[in-house]
Amino acid sequence: MQEEPSTFAKTLAARTGLPLTHLDELYWDPGWKPRARERWLSCLSDALAGERWILDGNFSSTLLERAYRADTVFFLRPPRSRCLWRAFWRERLGRYPHGDHPPKWPSRALLQDIWQFSPQAEWQLAQLRTVPGLRLVVLRNDREVAAELTRWAR
Repeated sequence: MQEEPSTFAKTLAARTGLPLTHLDELYWDPGWKPRARERWLSCLSDALAGERWILDGNFSSTLLERAYRADTVFFLRPPRSRCLWRAFWRERLGRYPHGDHPPKWPSRALLQDIWQFSPQAEWQLAQLRTVPGLRLVVLRNDREVAAELTRWAR
């Protein structure tokens, strides 16, 4: 069962042998400070330079840049209630890059992002559908995630 968004990416990377990069690790400096835009884009460009890779995360500002370099996008769209639950779960366990220790409860901004994600997700999916040759797989629940990962079992 998937416990956090990056669990899918970690499992997929383990099953395919492809290198995995978490976009949060490219975007954030320690202390949850965003990197300078030039540095963030340089880090992303380095990650995209590889022939084969898995990127984990979702930043609208670079969606198409990543999509045009990809052959497949797995877009996770679990129910909002599941996303909220998992946000609380991750905060309590402190599962974040850089070893930072965020607050024990999700921030208001994070909860708002989750609550308002549906229109953004629909916009992103529409954008992704414009990329020629891109395989777009939308996974809406743990059963679909498990079935997709089973297809990638070695």
